[in-house]
Amino acid sequence: MNASNPVVWFEIYTDDLARARAFYEAVLGVTLEPLPMPGGMDGFQMLAFPANMESHGASGTLCKMEGVSPGVGGTLVYFSCADCAVEAGRVEAAGGRLHQAKMSIGEYGSIALAFDTEGNMFGLHSMG
Repeated sequence: MNASNPVVWFEIYTDDLARARAFYEAVLGVTLEPLPMPGGMDGFQMLAFPANMESHGASGTLCKMEGVSPGVGGTLVYFSCADCAVEAGRVEAAGGRLHQAKMSIGEYGSIALAFDTEGNMFGLHSMG
């Protein structure tokens, strides 16, 4: 592994792509766009989060794939925020559940933890 950030992509699995899209667009204030699938990938749909391939950090998608279920598993994705309390405050109105309100993680900033409409836990991170 090289010295850059180790995560380069993420996929958040969903049973209801439209519901998950509405949730993340409402909480993060972004627009997700359909990502075209290469041939031979029937039964697989992706909606991409906004990305700047010239910038550091990872981008990724919401995914719906036959045989793959969402839920608490062992992978936790953190979304970068100016103040994670703002996005955390949108979670319940968008149909999710707040697990941990904004809390300090010392010199590394602050985080909040929430569940989306599909049962996936995700994190929100800010330096403030």
